[in-house]
Amino acid sequence: MTARDHTSVLLLRLAAPLQSWGDRSAFNRRETRPEPTKSGVVGLLAAAAGRSRHTALDDLTGLGLGIRIDQPGSILRDYHTVSDYRGQPLLSAAVSAKGRQKPTSPAKHTHITQRFYLQDAVFLAAVQGPRELITTLEHAVRHPAFPLALGRRSCVPTQPLTLGQRTGSLEDALREEPWQASSAVRERWGCHNGDAANIDLPATLDDPAGDEVHEDVPLSFAPTSRSFTTRRIRHTYLTAPTGLRPDPTRPQTTTAHDPFALLGW
Repeated sequence: MTARDHTSVLLLRLAAPLQSWGDRSAFNRRETRPEPTKSGVVGLLAAAAGRSRHTALDDLTGLGLGIRIDQPGSILRDYHTVSDYRGQPLLSAAVSAKGRQKPTSPAKHTHITQRFYLQDAVFLAAVQGPRELITTLEHAVRHPAFPLALGRRSCVPTQPLTLGQRTGSLEDALREEPWQASSAVRERWGCHNGDAANIDLPATLDDPAGDEVHEDVPLSFAPTSRSFTTRRIRHTYLTAPTGLRPDPTRPQTTTAHDPFALLGW
């Protein structure tokens, strides 16, 4: 019996009107990456399992992660101005010896803040690890202890969130699962591609030999000591079933690689 026989892959469908996956954002500008981060997925699993922010994360950060981009969505910028309704100066990030926030100096009465989101995006996340742990996490996602969110608390996921467990490799699980884009996107793509049975989708996979490094592996979610480390990833394309029935009366408009078709345009 191989090591793979003791592992399982949990598939998560990450879809919502809004998602936001920040990794380096701070202060008044909160950006989002174009795909879910490992810290975001680990945070979702930890919340589902009812873990506090001070709980060790070693078992969750050790899980393999793959992300397939089924529907990339588009960027939304949310612009805010912030002020104190009493007319007092806003507080700064600095604190006094008693732990109280100090007022801004020179006094500022208005802050401009910007929040960036992905709107109408759909991702397929594959999480691989020991079968017993994966089974526990699947149950937790179906019956979460805390409210679940896709990056920020305001980004509530749509259902279904979990698509169940799969055997085999993480990459095979992402390759074999049908395309999860919305029916409108699938129909539009099918019109330009003869309702082809397969589509090439971009994916990002954990890979110790990967040529890109992301600093999004959480060491601690504790509010006073949040910290992260790095992981290596690999970008690729995976051919997945579309769930469409090929229509010979709708010939493909192109036989070459068309990046716009992958975006549903």
